Amino acid sequence: MPILGIDELAALVAGARRAGKVVVFTNGVFDLLHPGHLRYLQASRRHGDLLVVAVNSDRSVRAIKGETRPVTPEHERAEMLSALSCVDAVVVFDEDTPAALIERLEPDVLVKGEDWKNRENPGRAFVERRGGRMEFERFESGYSATAIIEKVRTLLH
Repeated sequence: MPILGIDELAALVAGARRAGKVVVFTNGVFDLLHPGHLRYLQASRRHGDLLVVAVNSDRSVRAIKGETRPVTPEHERAEMLSALSCVDAVVVFDEDTPAALIERLEPDVLVKGEDWKNRENPGRAFVERRGGRMEFERFESGYSATAIIEKVRTLLH
């Protein structure tokens, strides 16, 4: 599936909904794609029929993680995600949160990592008001882009 613009994605999601499919939405940075990301996305996909992954733009990643991130540019992160069989559509978003995108797409299921259980989840109230639900998936321990970056730094010094 190619990386879609918001209008194209909205049309795809609307068509899936008309066909009776359950639309699942998740988002993240997905810098330095690793097995933990893959397992999280596979688990997310099991919550419905169409998995939409929203990827933070480079600008928004810098705002969240600092000037040294992302390591991988947004179009390459999106390309890698779009090649995964469990991912049905990928979009890059530039806002600080995916709330506006969630409201535009109206997913049935919103998925985040379990580290978001006790935090504000942008879009959650909107999805639940529409009769949808929020799901939390556990992260595989031992996997993180930050840990990979630190390991490489250690090996180089």
